[in-house]
Amino acid sequence: MKQPSGVSIIREERSFFLEGAIDKSSVPFLYEEFTGIKDFSGIESVDLSRVTSLDSAGTLFIEEVALTIKERNSINVPFTDLIVNYSDDAGHTLKIFSQASLEKAAPERKEFFFEKFGSTILSFGKAIFESMVLSADIFYWAITGLWRRKGSRKGSFIQQSLLIGMEAVPIVGLLSFIIGLILALQAAVQLRSFGADIFIADMLGYAMLAEMGALMTAIIVSGRSGSAVASEIATMKVSEELDALKMMSINPIRYVVVPKFYAMTVCMPLLVIMSIIVGIVGGMLIAVFYLNLGISAFYNQLVNVLAIKEFMITMIKSTFFGWAIVITGSFYGFRVEGGAEGVGKATTYSVVTSIFLVILIDVVFSFLYL
Repeated sequence: MKQPSGVSIIREERSFFLEGAIDKSSVPFLYEEFTGIKDFSGIESVDLSRVTSLDSAGTLFIEEVALTIKERNSINVPFTDLIVNYSDDAGHTLKIFSQASLEKAAPERKEFFFEKFGSTILSFGKAIFESMVLSADIFYWAITGLWRRKGSRKGSFIQQSLLIGMEAVPIVGLLSFIIGLILALQAAVQLRSFGADIFIADMLGYAMLAEMGALMTAIIVSGRSGSAVASEIATMKVSEELDALKMMSINPIRYVVVPKFYAMTVCMPLLVIMSIIVGIVGGMLIAVFYLNLGISAFYNQLVNVLAIKEFMITMIKSTFFGWAIVITGSFYGFRVEGGAEGVGKATTYSVVTSIFLVILIDVVFSFLYL
């Protein structure tokens, strides 16, 4: 590299002397010269008495020289003390751009087990409180919205019912039919060995009515519609659409969440009814073609086991399932942070949590109505 005019780095006695304008144009040459120096023995300072001008690049180079001298010769003083004989202007530049003026980040303190456990409990408690507040808001606006239409979208209930209910019919019907087939097929093998073929109707009817119909429908809806609720609200928050609604004096819960709440309340029991019927039909095919039972015999035995009490409990339980799915999706959607990655995390957490809550609610109902 060509040497800039009047610029050099010279070793004299116990110092490195820098000469000329130490700036961005001369630093590359000086750095190349400096890296070629092998012997640092006896060097104790960087002398700037011959420096005519200095900028930020020159400051960093000078401090690099001083740091190298300190490390090579094991000098036990701050590296800034090795920079000597500078003018007032050079000293002012050094003060502004010095690395020593930068605050070092404090090392992260490792949390102990009880600290982590305590912070987890506090975070969980805060999440429970926020979810309860959100649930109260949703129920309040859902009840008042029955006779106060101002602030809600026209036709939103029909739109959400189609998305949550009608579009879920194929997947819910298909899986319910397969589940009915599997339940009946597994039971048929055991019942045939005892000559109790007719009791397949009892088993299938009670299983689909009391548990499998509502539970499997809720899990499917959690993965399909619950994730859609969470991702839609999270995207609206990330794109600041929720803030725009607030600026227009529109309540986001009433405008966005309540129509989904209405649709889930109506559609979830209907989907469960369809799931129960389709599941029983699937099991009936096994009874007719595998166990050679007559359709009328299967029907008469089925009617004997089906009870209106079980049906009402299942309808109430399915409604609670739907509410849990909507509230969970809304909760994670409203508290999303970050961009696209945050939306993905909110959707994942929503599905996992809603499935857990569905199973928990099912356990509670099982204990209450056994």
